[in-house]
Amino acid sequence: MKNVLRKQVLQELKSLSAEEKEVMDAWLTEQLLLHPFYKEAKTIATYLSFPHEFQTARLIEQAQKDGKTILIPKTYPHGKMDFVVYEPEKLEQNSFGLLEPQGAFTILEPSQIDLIHVPGLAFNSSGYRIGYGGGYYDRYLSHYSGNTISTLYPCQIQNFHPDPHDIPVKEVIIYERDF
Repeated sequence: MKNVLRKQVLQELKSLSAEEKEVMDAWLTEQLLLHPFYKEAKTIATYLSFPHEFQTARLIEQAQKDGKTILIPKTYPHGKMDFVVYEPEKLEQNSFGLLEPQGAFTILEPSQIDLIHVPGLAFNSSGYRIGYGGGYYDRYLSHYSGNTISTLYPCQIQNFHPDPHDIPVKEVIIYERDF
């Protein structure tokens, strides 16, 4: 079931035009920047996007201007992940094709993070998510008690039952078309 949904949503995401994505990304970024979770956070963990995902570059840029500390994921074998201070000059592509920090970097403990901006492919109405299948975020979020938020395109809202180990995000911002 999850694999079918993963493939279906990934296909829909990849079929969005650059223009559609640009409009949705701008709106979602603006809504995220206005959210109390963002405003109250001093330290924000986010991700470096794949081309088909919500683009985090503007969020990162604005958060830096707002004086916030930005963290990005550093993954390890067996589904382990840390959040480390974002230093663009230390980024190299990993085996998934994502940019990740290499060399020396600063890891923050979950208790030091105010907000995690969580990626995912599909989400249900209760904030449960289907990611890419590595389990990195569910494992990390099981030890994290701070705020979590996700930014979604309409095609990412799906109906599915979570597994017992799944951890929901506290808030989802879904793009709303103006009719």
